[in-house]
Amino acid sequence: MAKEKIIVIGAGYSGVAATKLLSKKLKGTDTQITLIDRHSYHTMMTELHEVAGGRVEPTAIQYDLQRLFCHNKNVEIVTDTVTGIDKENKVVQTKMGEYPFDYLIIGMGGEPNDFGTPGVKENGFTLWSFEDALKIRKHIEEIVEKAAIEPDAEKRKAMLTFVVCGSGFTGIEMVGELMDWRDRLAKDFKLSKDDFTLKVVEAMPTILNMLDRGGAAKAERYMKKHGVEILTESPIVEVAKDHIVLKDGSTIPTHTLIWTAGVKATSDAADFGIEKARANRLVANQYMQAKGYEDKNIYIIGDLVYYEETPGKPTPQIVQAAEQTAHCAAENVIASIKGGEKHPFKSNYQGFMVSIGSRYGVANLFGKIKLSGFFAMFMKHVVNLKYFFDIRSGYYMFQYIMHEFFHIKDERNIMRGHSSRYGNVLWSVPLRIFYGFMWLIESMKKVLGDNGHLFQPSTWFGEGSWFTDHIVFPFPWLQEQAATTGASAAAGGSGAAEATSAASGAAASGGGEAATQAAHFGFSYAYGEQPMQVLDHMPKWFESIMKFMMPNKEVALFFQKFMTIVEIGIALALIVGLFTWLASATTIALVVAFCLSGMFFWVNIWFIPVAIALMNGSGRAFGLDHWVVPWLQRKLGHWWYGDVKSRY
Repeated sequence: MAKEKIIVIGAGYSGVAATKLLSKKLKGTDTQITLIDRHSYHTMMTELHEVAGGRVEPTAIQYDLQRLFCHNKNVEIVTDTVTGIDKENKVVQTKMGEYPFDYLIIGMGGEPNDFGTPGVKENGFTLWSFEDALKIRKHIEEIVEKAAIEPDAEKRKAMLTFVVCGSGFTGIEMVGELMDWRDRLAKDFKLSKDDFTLKVVEAMPTILNMLDRGGAAKAERYMKKHGVEILTESPIVEVAKDHIVLKDGSTIPTHTLIWTAGVKATSDAADFGIEKARANRLVANQYMQAKGYEDKNIYIIGDLVYYEETPGKPTPQIVQAAEQTAHCAAENVIASIKGGEKHPFKSNYQGFMVSIGSRYGVANLFGKIKLSGFFAMFMKHVVNLKYFFDIRSGYYMFQYIMHEFFHIKDERNIMRGHSSRYGNVLWSVPLRIFYGFMWLIESMKKVLGDNGHLFQPSTWFGEGSWFTDHIVFPFPWLQEQAATTGASAAAGGSGAAEATSAASGAAASGGGEAATQAAHFGFSYAYGEQPMQVLDHMPKWFESIMKFMMPNKEVALFFQKFMTIVEIGIALALIVGLFTWLASATTIALVVAFCLSGMFFWVNIWFIPVAIALMNGSGRAFGLDHWVVPWLQRKLGHWWYGDVKSRY
C-alpha cells in the first residue's frame, strides 16, 4: 500500500503547528509529511521589531527547521518556492520540481497591505519578514550615521525623524523599540537624544483597537511620556523619499517611514485558482477546507485563510488564530486518514498583549485580567516560552532565554539589564581559583587524616581519614551499628563495658567538647566562639532519604570515599576552569545536603553565593571551558540535531 502523502506549504506559525501535530498523531502510520518553505528556517514573526530596533541579534528570531524537526522522522523538509497547484491531479508545483499529494495544507501567510498608497513600495519600509527587519535595522544605522555629520539643520532633523504608519501591535511595538534604541544611537553617533523625533501616524480615531480602551490609554500615556508623537485621524496619502503627505495636505519631513498599516494574503497564492475574499485571502469552510475543493483534501490555514466564524468577522490575522486554524486542519486530516469525524473550527483567543519597548507592556488576558508594565511583559515572555514548549524545542527555548535575559545590552530587557551576563567574567577568575583550592585543601584533609603529610603519601589514610573503617557521618542508625560492632569486638576480652561506653560516646558525635559551650550564630568565625550549625538535627523526611541511601556501615564507608573523590574533582575542575557551571551547581547541592545532615555551619554558608557567582561563565576566562564548552556544543549539537543547512 502506497504511503499517504501530506504536503504542508509554509513554515510560519501555522505551518509549523500543523506539521508538529500531524507528525505526532500520525507517528507509526504509513504517511509521509513534507514541509515546503522558501527558507530553511522559521521566523518568530512576533519578535521582528526586536531585530529591526537593534535589541537582539538577527539569529535570535531565526529557528532552523532541521533543529525543529530533527526527531520527527516522518517529516521531510524542502527548501523551495511553490509556483502553482494542480488541483485536479493533486500536485504541488515548485521551482525545483513537483510534489504529488493526498492531502494539502496551505499556510503561506500574509504580506503588508499598502492599500495602493503611492510611494510606499518605493520609499517606505515594511515589517513583515526577516528580510524586512534587517533592512530597517541597516537603514536606521546608516541614516543616523549620515545625519550626525549633516550640516543642514532642517535636513538633519528630517533624517532623524522616524515615522511608523499604523497603530496596531506591529506599529506600536516597532516605535517602542525605537524609543529604547534612541539612547544608544545618540551615544554612538555623538548626538543628543532630543535630536530624534518619533511619530505614530494612524488613520483611525484611536490606537491599539484590539485592546480595551483602558489598556490602550495606558500605552498612549507611556509613549507620550517618552517623547512619541501620536497623530490619529491622519491617513497617509503619499510617501516620498524625504517626506510623507497626510490627507489634510500637511507634510512630515522624514527619510524613514515604516508601514505597518495592514495585512493581506500573500500574493504568491493569488494564482492558485481558489476563491478569494477580502485582502486576497483564500476562502475555506468550517473545517478549513478550500471552498470548492473539499473533495481534493486541500486545506487553508493561518493568515491566508478567510473563514467567518461570526458573520462579517473573518478569523483575525494573529498568531493564536494561525495556530488554531492549523490545529483544526491537521486534526481533520488525521480524522480522514485514521477514520473519524471532522470537527469544525472553534476559536479560543486567550487575550492580547503588546510590548512598548523592552520594559513596558499592556495585556488583556481572557477578557478579564488587565496587566501593564512589568507584569504584562512578564506574561509576554511566559507566552513565548510556552510556544517553544508547544513546538517541542528545548534548544530554542534556551536560546530565547539567553537572548532575552542574559545576552542583552543597554538594559533592554524586563530586568532592566540586571540579568545581563555582559559583565567581565575575568574578575571572577581569582575567586574561582581560590574557591577551587579551598575545596582541594578541605577534601585532602579527608584523605590525609590527623597525622598525614601532603608530600608523604605513605602517611595518608591514617587515623581521622575518611578512607578508614571509621564512620564519620553523625547519623544515629550508623553510629548505633558502629557501637554494636565495637561492643561485639570487645566482648571477647575484659574491656566490653569500656568498648560499649566508647561506642556510645562515638554515637554522640557532634556533641563532646563542643557541647560544653553555647554555639553562636554568625557568618564568620569569632575567636573563642563555637560556630552554630545550620541544622542541629536532620529533618524526618531527609532522614528517610539518608536511611535509604546509606542503610548500613558498608554503604556509608563507600559514600565517605566517593564524596571525598567528588570534592577533589570539584576542586580541580574549578582551579582549571573545566565544567565550571556543573562544578558550581554540584557544590550547591552538596552544601544543601550537608546542611540538612547537620554537618554544616553558618559561618561557611558563603559557599553557596560564591558557587552561584561562578556560574556566570567564569571558566571561560583563563579556563578550559573557553575551548571545551564550545567544542562540546558543536559535537552534541551535531549528534542531536544533525547537519544544519541553508537549504533542505
